[in-house]
Amino acid sequence: MSLRFFNTYSREIEEFRPLDPAGRVVKMYTCGPTVYSRAHIGNFRAYVFEDLLQRHLEGRGYMVERVMNLTDVDDKTIRGSREANLPLRDFTLPFKEAFYQDLATLQIKAPNEFPAATEERFIQAMIAMIEKLMGCELAYQADDKSVYFRINRFPKYGHLAHFDLSELRSTGRVKSDEYDKEHVGDFALWKAWDEEDGDVWWESPWGRGRPGWHIECSAMATSLLGEQIDIHCGGVDNIFPHHEAEIAQSEGCSGRQFVRYWLHCAHLLVDGQKMSKSLGNFYTLQDVLEKGYSGREVRYALIRVHYRAPLNFTWEGMEEARQALARIDEWLRRLWEAARAGDLRANRAVTIADDKFAEALDEDLNISAALGHLFEQIRESNRELDGGIDSARALAWLSWWERINRVLALEAEQEKPSEEIVRMAEERVQARLARNWQKSDELRDALQARGWEVRDTKDGQVVTRRPGA
Repeated sequence: MSLRFFNTYSREIEEFRPLDPAGRVVKMYTCGPTVYSRAHIGNFRAYVFEDLLQRHLEGRGYMVERVMNLTDVDDKTIRGSREANLPLRDFTLPFKEAFYQDLATLQIKAPNEFPAATEERFIQAMIAMIEKLMGCELAYQADDKSVYFRINRFPKYGHLAHFDLSELRSTGRVKSDEYDKEHVGDFALWKAWDEEDGDVWWESPWGRGRPGWHIECSAMATSLLGEQIDIHCGGVDNIFPHHEAEIAQSEGCSGRQFVRYWLHCAHLLVDGQKMSKSLGNFYTLQDVLEKGYSGREVRYALIRVHYRAPLNFTWEGMEEARQALARIDEWLRRLWEAARAGDLRANRAVTIADDKFAEALDEDLNISAALGHLFEQIRESNRELDGGIDSARALAWLSWWERINRVLALEAEQEKPSEEIVRMAEERVQARLARNWQKSDELRDALQARGWEVRDTKDGQVVTRRPGA
């Protein structure tokens, strides 16, 4: 077994070898949201990819120590808190809680740590890093009293994004560009306080101010995971300048390689266009759920395309996700029926010796090949079910699926019917036994109106929750 990932830094597929001498622990940092609003489905495309990566690593026997940061102080959060006339903490807290809820809805595993940039321990870590960078002349305080990183003193700057420093030009959008920086690409480590910051500031050796966005992640990552980590993830939009700056800051302080493997996912499009509020195609997870879709359907829609390929989100694609999951659900129902048909206590041991799903993911998380193999196996086992299989074989397929689902996290939580639904279903069984077809149909329609599907099989009536109900 050998895992291989595309490393953005080298632009090559590389065999994965963790830093841990025993080869079992993987240190992983993933860029979380800026909590000035609810995260959108483009954000969750990245978070679902990262969750798939973690689950596959764990399936291959690694212990993943993962950190996901929360950016709760920057221009957007400060502007939002001022507009809402709320203290920064009170403004960002509801968005943090909404994010945790959305992660749970999408079955995304919680990381070991959710550090927030405003925590005092990390503010102090940021100040300590900046002092160290100034001590080795990688940083300086400019005329505007802010502190900047000298990119010309860090020869590796630009390697992650693969560009030449001479290509950098001022955008004219960054306030600090107006001041006398040594190089147009020098980025802020510490931003001097101004009136727009209101009561958001911390004391530092350079006066009142607040950290720059990039130093926040460097401080949180190295404080919690150490100077060197195995994997750093994010969207392609994070490559420059954010991740480029993280490398410069972290390695400028430690003198050691910061990250072994950089993995970035491509953009999410909506109906072939960039998502934007002006186009009316901007969706949060809550927006999609309100259309009647479930969290597992959204998860499938976001996970089914290779992470380095652009994902086009469409409502047709959501229907395809629903149909794919319905196919899995029906397959599992048939397997459970076959398993229950025999004496489960007396079954002989049977296993499905198949690892091709995991082997596909070993190759840079090739989810398309992995899902293709899953549905091939569903077709094969359905043919077996059509011919009749014993409970031992059915249980073996269910055990195989359990291994797959620990990575995909797609199986539905079975909702238990209420007493009323159970009573109506039993009445329908009695109506059919009495050959009262009219009452049977009326009860079926009433159950469907309440969100429950009714199917009559050779083994009797089956009542299941209707997808999206």
